[in-house]
Order: sequence, then C-alpha cells, then structure tokens
Amino acid sequence: MKKVILDLAVTLDGFIEGSNGEIDWCIMDDDMDFDGFLASIDTIFYGRTSYDAWGNYQPEDGASAVEQKLWQDVHSKNKFVFSSQERQDPNATFISSDIAKKVTEIKQQDGKDIWLYGGAGLIKSFIQLGLIDTYRISVHPVALGSGKPLFEDLKERLQLKLVKTNTFRSGVVQLIYEPVR
Repeated sequence: MKKVILDLAVTLDGFIEGSNGEIDWCIMDDDMDFDGFLASIDTIFYGRTSYDAWGNYQPEDGASAVEQKLWQDVHSKNKFVFSSQERQDPNATFISSDIAKKVTEIKQQDGKDIWLYGGAGLIKSFIQLGLIDTYRISVHPVALGSGKPLFEDLKERLQLKLVKTNTFRSGVVQLIYEPVR
C-alpha cells in the first residue's frame, strides 16, 4: 500500500513559514537528494491555497536547467487538491468531502508513495485524522520567532518513532519519523 509522506521544511523554532508567509529561509542543496524523493512518489496532495500558489507554478524565463527539471518532475505527478470549493481543473482532481475515505482509496491504488505537500490547514487535518504514515521533517538552521507553526491545535498527543536522520552540509537536519500506532 502507498504511504502518505509529509515532507516539509521547518525552522529550528518550529515554523513552516514566516509571519508573512515567507519561505525564503528554505535551503535546497544537491546533497538533500530531492530528486530521489520526487522519484519515490507519483502523487501530491495539496490544500487549495498551496495548489493555487504552487500546483501549476512555472519557473521564470532564464531559470536554471536544474530548477526547470525540478518543476517538470513535480508537475508530472498525479495531483489531488483538498478543498471545500469544487472546481474543474485539467491538472488536478479536487476532493471536497470524505477525506479519510478518499485518501484510503488513493493509498490502495498501485504505484508509488504520496507527498503531502500542504498547506498548514491540510496538514493539520491529516494529523488529526491519522492519515500520515511518514513524517520527513527537515529542520533548517534558522529561527524566525513567529510564523505558522507545524503542530498547531493538536487535539491529543502525537507519538512518533524516529526511524532515520540525515545531516546535510548546509546544517539542515532531516528527521524521519513514523507514528506509533
């Protein structure tokens, strides 16, 4: 069965974006093997706001070949958007109800794993519904002091088991956890 993987950058003080939505603190180094991660998935789950911002994003003219390939790889995946707004979109399937049931159906399909991209509201819903199989949290060596926290409004304690760590030359430390069930 496919796994839902939350792969996310977070600051040392636990924020996934700054107070104004900024993510300029995120580091993308080649030793992080993001291409390898993209090769391990065939599906991306978005919230509507994140999809509207990034789901069809195209790099600027003159962007490096590496950046162009990265976005080409991202856009080659199956995209599902979880939103209360129903919408027809040739690049994505919109899901507006029965989140847990739909996620279970998608996980049972043949193929590779699923990237839970976000945003914060969707991540919160997936945490509360117990739909995340793997947490890949990349802690970046910066503290913002304020912003959007990763773990917000938890209804109950979230027990996780550390299964792997990766340290990158930039100082980013990736922590890979699985829920204790």
